[in-house]
Amino acid sequence: MSNPDPEQHRGRWRPRLDRPALVALLLGLAGVGYRLVLTLYTVPVSNSDEATFGLAALHIAQGRERPVFLYGQHYMGMLESYLAAPLVALTGPSWPVLRLPMLALYAVFLYLIHRLTRRLCAPWFAAFVVGLLALGPERVVRDQLTVVGGRPEVKPAVLLMLLITVGLAAGTVHHRRLAVGLFGLLVGLAAWSDWLILPYLAVAGLALVWAVRRELVGWSGLLLVAGFVVGVAPMIYDNLRAPPGADSLSVFREVSTKAGPLPPWSERIRGGLLEGVPLAHGLCPVDGCGRWQQWFGLLYPVLLVVAAVLAVLAYRRAAGASRGERARPVVQLALVVGAALTLLSYVRTPLAATSPLDNARYLSVLQLSLPAVLWPLWVAAVACWRGTVGALGRLTGALATAVLAALTATTLVITVLFATTGVGASRTEERHARELAGALRANGPHEVYGDYWTCNRLIFNTDETVICGVLDGDLSPGQNRYLPYWRQVGRAERPGYVVEAGSPMDRRLRRLLADRPDAAPVREVGGYRVYHPDTPVRPWR
Repeated sequence: MSNPDPEQHRGRWRPRLDRPALVALLLGLAGVGYRLVLTLYTVPVSNSDEATFGLAALHIAQGRERPVFLYGQHYMGMLESYLAAPLVALTGPSWPVLRLPMLALYAVFLYLIHRLTRRLCAPWFAAFVVGLLALGPERVVRDQLTVVGGRPEVKPAVLLMLLITVGLAAGTVHHRRLAVGLFGLLVGLAAWSDWLILPYLAVAGLALVWAVRRELVGWSGLLLVAGFVVGVAPMIYDNLRAPPGADSLSVFREVSTKAGPLPPWSERIRGGLLEGVPLAHGLCPVDGCGRWQQWFGLLYPVLLVVAAVLAVLAYRRAAGASRGERARPVVQLALVVGAALTLLSYVRTPLAATSPLDNARYLSVLQLSLPAVLWPLWVAAVACWRGTVGALGRLTGALATAVLAALTATTLVITVLFATTGVGASRTEERHARELAGALRANGPHEVYGDYWTCNRLIFNTDETVICGVLDGDLSPGQNRYLPYWRQVGRAERPGYVVEAGSPMDRRLRRLLADRPDAAPVREVGGYRVYHPDTPVRPWR
């Protein structure tokens, strides 16, 4: 977050920090430190989706597997597992080790968004944006710290692409062809990692074409394509080997269309704007938004329109200026359009209406557009406080100041509430999961059946000492992402059963064991019951 201009002190070259950059640095360090504490305490709580990425990292570290997509899928890239694999190889599997690369990506994200905002807007506004992004209630930090694919790595990639575009337009990039090749590589890696970022990749690509369209006819264009092919090569390789219907596009289309009948537009827009947007920006607790917290969702499309108009006007005013000056409104407009397309693609799905709380994570990439969305408010507020506008301008500036203050205060309050009251539940659940893993690891059984949200987390917590096969609530085979685990438990002569006390699976298992002398659970640990009958219970066979 430092100014690139150096200053010499006693024969040493040190980066020179102006006051806004210093404030941004301190705020950024506070945000990283806060998330480091959460990481060390495994907050937010882990789950089996994250454990699947962790197990893939373990397999990569051991040289057993080279997965391209998440086990059991063909559209979620495994870059996060590859980033964690070296650390897992050194220390063994643990949640803090698995999440440390995500923390590093968050720090890179803060640095890059500060650099981009400073170049596009103003130094103090860049510090303000960093301060907002340093805050983080559960919904926000879950998307930033947990290893569940895509979002932590694609956001820095897009920011670096846009910085490359601005640098190329301004002529401050010396190795221009290599920079274009890097742009292509980032596009390929992001496309492989998470398809949710495609709207931003599209607008970033258009901005690059605007900046260097003549250079792309030649070596720069070839390097752009070559970089993209290298970045997306894992996905291309896997899809060429996939059987019909199992390619990424077919699987993703099936997942996107099996959510049921399409609710009315009004319900989807309401879920996307009034729940999704405030949750994605940290204005609500994880269990939903109150009416007083939904105001930003109503204001968001208005801010998008105003930001787009200001960007177009700024571009027209810079008609006679250098390409570097005109790049600023072009990139701002790209961020606005990227947010609009992302929001539109989200509200087109039934999930925006049927399950807005669970699926607000798909809007976490809107943080990329925060500088462009809030810039009109900042401009109006600064003009008001400097007294350079008339009565209407002062009124508008006062309202803009109130909005920025409300946004900051709400995010701060929700963050403090999470840090003071919401961490305990996560730590309790994590402790129960560790107690279960420790009991089974020490005393067995080592091959068990359980539900989806128990199995892979149990396997990861025991470093594959305990292997678990997934069953649904009616004791039929469930979603087993990594089939070797299912097969190993299936070969066990006397598998155990790990169920949540009082769950449908627990009740079903008790009914099946009702007339047997081994019907009682072996032990109860952390809210779970462990059964170990003398003969297997496999009603699906």
